[in-house]
Amino acid sequence: MTPSVATKTDESDRLRELGGERYRNDQRLGRRWNETVDTILSHRSVRHYLPTPVPYETVELAIAAAQSAPSSSNLQAWSVVAVEDADRRSRLNAVAGNQRQIAQAPLLLIWLADLARPRAIATERGSTAEGLDYVESFLLGVIDAALAAQNAVVAFESLGLGTCYIGAIRNDPETVSRELGLPDGVFPVFGLTVGFPDPAVPAGVKPRLPQTTVLHRESYDGELPQEDLAGYNRVLQSFQSEQAMPLVDWTDQVSSRIATVESLKGRHVLVDVARRLGFKLK
Repeated sequence: MTPSVATKTDESDRLRELGGERYRNDQRLGRRWNETVDTILSHRSVRHYLPTPVPYETVELAIAAAQSAPSSSNLQAWSVVAVEDADRRSRLNAVAGNQRQIAQAPLLLIWLADLARPRAIATERGSTAEGLDYVESFLLGVIDAALAAQNAVVAFESLGLGTCYIGAIRNDPETVSRELGLPDGVFPVFGLTVGFPDPAVPAGVKPRLPQTTVLHRESYDGELPQEDLAGYNRVLQSFQSEQAMPLVDWTDQVSSRIATVESLKGRHVLVDVARRLGFKLK
């Protein structure tokens, strides 16, 4: 066997391994492996960290990756606050329900939809910036922040660090805003813990829905794939058992998460909160 054939065989084997972890079914991922694909498919949420600080040059590199993400109309309507101070992280953690990963991680990044910067630029030029008063502009900032953060996640993970998104920052955006000194027109979208994973508590790759459930071709198929959902319940419970997590059917989790206003954990008032933070949302 020639070296080139051996390499291709190794790549196919690695893709099968990655697909097996991500889907736990017979999903084929082709033969086009590379290190970027490997990093993305290997993603897992890390909730146990070593106390080792994240080097600041690593943060700057990840932010460069974040700024390399697409941006609608190149408005770059996002910002991020890096929080390392333990007391500040503790206060922000109180908003998020005192999560272990926030307490352990040496770095917490708060990703922001930032319309204050484009508004200030427009004001300097005598513009009313009326376009920023509409839901479209708020969505633009949120989407820009999400795209940027995901690029940063891939960069951090490619360098051996672990991450975990913290949506619970939205439990009380006004408290987060005061803590970080955010001006009107800036909204905290989510947090991201960053640090070196604790090898004593390895995180597993959480399986996802089979592609037949999420990939539609040409038009949307609205029929619920009951067999796929039942299979995914079994797959996810297997993962939960391996990770010593409570055994919960995914379909039950989805249903309970959206069942009541209370299940939103205070986030049902986000429209009013966003308006108080300077977004008109017409």
